[in-house]
Amino acid sequence: MSKQILKTDGAPAAIGPYSQGILASGSFVFVSGQLGIDPQTKTLAEGVEAQTERAILNIKAILEAGGATLEQVVKVTVLLHNISDFAAMNGVYQRYFGENPPARAAFGGNDLPLGGLVEIECIAVV
Repeated sequence: MSKQILKTDGAPAAIGPYSQGILASGSFVFVSGQLGIDPQTKTLAEGVEAQTERAILNIKAILEAGGATLEQVVKVTVLLHNISDFAAMNGVYQRYFGENPPARAAFGGNDLPLGGLVEIECIAVV
């Protein structure tokens, strides 16, 4: 098995001991949980919809660094600060994954890093 660390300026740098993403065996890209942080300003977007969109754009940049696209995502996990934000998140999510969506799980929790409202991770097949 080969393991390549993915690092791109198109998404925020890791804020802990993890990689933005991993390209494994040349076949899979594992993207770490992404918050709605703008990689240029390093600040969270305002509101759950804007944070969802920014998190997906961060994921898109990391996938591209690994030679993949959003269309190649096979599994997504969504963490919400408040599960009552599910519909708002889902409306944005559907714009990016609507036609042939990947498998997905969504969970409500309490505190996400940096006070985020949504965190999204995924696995894609290259």
